[in-house]
Amino acid sequence: MAKVEPLDDRVLIKQIEAESKTAGGIVLPDSAKEKPQQAEIIAVGSGRLSDEGVRIPLQVAVGDIVIFSKYSGDEIKLNGEELKVIRESDILAIVE
Repeated sequence: MAKVEPLDDRVLIKQIEAESKTAGGIVLPDSAKEKPQQAEIIAVGSGRLSDEGVRIPLQVAVGDIVIFSKYSGDEIKLNGEELKVIRESDILAIVE
């Protein structure tokens, strides 16, 4: 089983599945579902390096649920799971 550790200010996320039903109870086929913009953080990098050479830690942690920019990051497949690597700056909010 491979393990991935993101570098610098990058974060490894697993997207949370979109609802398969609308609020009115209509069941959506897979082709009509949009990719979710919410995800759980699986792994985080060590932080970005400042111009002075100081490591700046990330504001997010493993297990956080976040909302991220729609077209950000790169998709990877790891151990049969579809994951995404994004920069911390592409994270818009932490869901509490």
